[in-house]
Amino acid sequence: MSVIFLLIAASTLVAGIFLGAFVWAVRKGQYDDDRSPAVRMLHDPAPPANETK
Repeated sequence: MSVIFLLIAASTLVAGIFLGAFVWAVRKGQYDDDRSPAVRMLHDPAPPANETK
C-alpha cells in the first residue's frame, strides 16, 4: 500500500515539473506566433533558375 503513495507523490512531482515548464515557456513567448511558421515557406520567393550552357 505504501508503494501507491510513493507513486502518487512521484507522479504529482513530475506533473508539477511539466506544468512549471509549460508556464515558463508561455511566459517566455514560445507560443506567441503559432500560425506564421507553418505557412512561411509558402511565401518564400522562388529560387533563381540556373542557366546551363
